[in-house]
Amino acid sequence: MPPIDEFTSYLRLELNRSPLTVEAYHRDICQFADWITCFNPDRFAPSDITLNDIRTWMASLARNGVSPRSIRRKTQSLRAFFRFLHKRGDISTNPTTDISLPRLRKDLPDVVRAEEVEGILRLQDMETEAKPDDEDALRDNLIVDILYSLGIRRAELIAISDPDIDFFSSEIKITGKRSKQRIVPVPPPLLDKIKAWQQLRDRLWPDLPQPRPLFVVKGKRISPERVYRTVNKELQPTSARRKSPHALRHSFATAMLNEGAEINSVKEFLGHSSLATTQIYTHVSFSEMKKAYFSAHPRAKSGMESRTSPACAHQVRANLHPDEEKNDPN
Repeated sequence: MPPIDEFTSYLRLELNRSPLTVEAYHRDICQFADWITCFNPDRFAPSDITLNDIRTWMASLARNGVSPRSIRRKTQSLRAFFRFLHKRGDISTNPTTDISLPRLRKDLPDVVRAEEVEGILRLQDMETEAKPDDEDALRDNLIVDILYSLGIRRAELIAISDPDIDFFSSEIKITGKRSKQRIVPVPPPLLDKIKAWQQLRDRLWPDLPQPRPLFVVKGKRISPERVYRTVNKELQPTSARRKSPHALRHSFATAMLNEGAEINSVKEFLGHSSLATTQIYTHVSFSEMKKAYFSAHPRAKSGMESRTSPACAHQVRANLHPDEEKNDPN
């Protein structure tokens, strides 16, 4: 078995990584193998790879416009691959040991404003009420509602199957990163939407394999690309910079914290392993609070206006007390 396939088998069988994670590692390493062999991957020899080879590859990615975040992820995939080979004794040295990863800006997450999402869902609800047998409309409405109402990841949404949904307890079992599972509560209106969608899905696709995937397109489990296109299309009217499934996850967390939810509860909802990951949303909430303050409070607004006004202190005093200004010795 080629070393790349051995590594992906190790990720899948021994480390129990999710299929999407394994696919991402495999894609990154194969991309490097194609580059280093001029698209002759059968000639790929990991023992011949040097630190300079990897640095040159990283530089070529940057020249081709690949983002620092993507370069960082691809390099981390190579690190894991060569660490695996070195640990097994397949190579004598690990060429990635001294690689420096690109620094990333710590941008605040993109958030779709709550009132904008609520408006989209209201319009979708009206459309599905008018056309209850419209497969695309019902499915798209449910996708946006689940992502926003539960704050789950795109891969987690795709992985939901019928047995994961407990209508009696109003809960869904979510399978997250590294196959870690968590239970999240589901509001009754959303459960009603899920039931309506399942009934339509089963009429249209009665021969789905067991366990039945919740979301299907043309009788097959929905793809990550289709989920992204659906959300991107529905979020077009909003002011969000990035109109993606993850933006709805950010919106969920921000809305929860803005309404007073305890941060540890939000952490469990999101499936974060570290509280530090969840804390970034407190910064988003504070920035929203700061924006609201400076746009609403009279003292804050006047302070902002004085910063941009060219008026000097003596001009302000002159406007208030013109006679005193004339006699002011200073």
